[in-house]
Amino acid sequence: MNAESLLKTPLTERLGCRYPIVQTAMGWVADAKLVAATTQGGGFGFLAGATIEPDKLEGEIQRVIELTGGSNFGLNFHMFQPNAQECVELAIRYRLKAVSYGRGPDQATIARLKDAGVLCIPTVGALKHALKAEQLGADMITIQGGEGGGHTGSVPTTILLPQVLDAVKIPVIAAGGYSTGRGLAAALAAGAAGIAMGTRFLMTTDAPPPKSTLERYLAVKDVDQVRVTTAVDGMRHRMIDNAYIKQLEQAGPVRRLIIALKSARQWKAGTGMTTGHMVRTFWRGVREDPAAASQVVMAANQPVLIQRSMVAGRVEEGILPSGQVAAAIDSLVSAPELIKGIVDEAQGCFESLLGRVEPSSSTTTPQRETT
Repeated sequence: MNAESLLKTPLTERLGCRYPIVQTAMGWVADAKLVAATTQGGGFGFLAGATIEPDKLEGEIQRVIELTGGSNFGLNFHMFQPNAQECVELAIRYRLKAVSYGRGPDQATIARLKDAGVLCIPTVGALKHALKAEQLGADMITIQGGEGGGHTGSVPTTILLPQVLDAVKIPVIAAGGYSTGRGLAAALAAGAAGIAMGTRFLMTTDAPPPKSTLERYLAVKDVDQVRVTTAVDGMRHRMIDNAYIKQLEQAGPVRRLIIALKSARQWKAGTGMTTGHMVRTFWRGVREDPAAASQVVMAANQPVLIQRSMVAGRVEEGILPSGQVAAAIDSLVSAPELIKGIVDEAQGCFESLLGRVEPSSSTTTPQRETT
């Protein structure tokens, strides 16, 4: 056994990539360019189908195929998005290698994807969800520990990974807190089939966010600046601290509802919020439950709030989903350079470990003395 052979896992065998490194489908970030760069570097990338405009999604799939010469990449989607069924059809039509999802399809849809040769790889943040995903027919599972960005659970990767590995029989991909070759080596040593990274791929020269957004991520030097808040939609959401989040957290229920409605109205093209709808929602929310109403509106706002940061570069007016690893990253490299650096460091870790293991020598069992 050598260090290079340890990088061959069920993930590389089934996904057909050279290295067990997955680029996750970050909204407004995981476009055709980033997925193609990841593929060319030997990793496996997912297109962010949840935020790509429906009439442009097929074109993005075609662009990755043109840039890479094949369909060895994946598509991410959620069943609650309006074009979810179209995502399923496109994955099957273009014979994509895999799909990923959070709130996933039902058992029949999963079976249809599998029958078409499309691997189903859900992302979960709790043991019970991993067990359910396996029961529904998942081919692999990505577990995301609490260190990860965006909507995340409360269980850290170091606890969640061994829990899931002990409980399921399908390959497990580790996510949440990974950005280095040491992390890859540790995950593989623990029994994972590979690692998945979002924030680290966002912080590359192949990612589309504007300079102002990338500089904001690079400015993070302390993990306390990347924290969990429930102020946006009532769910745990890890992101970089900014003025918008502080404003939401400091506001009372009615004020938060007003902020949510103003955001929806400001970007009505993305949220469909008309003036009449805004007024009706406000009064209904005040009479019933302003906190619950603001969460509903903010949940609808989220794609636009992320777009505000990731596309428009207005980093204090939107939200900045991020894993804690942002605090450990101080430079931007290309996706292929990133993957090579991680692989080289992981191989160095394995070589160092293997070097400590001396070849076994023949030994004889001491004979028992007789009298």
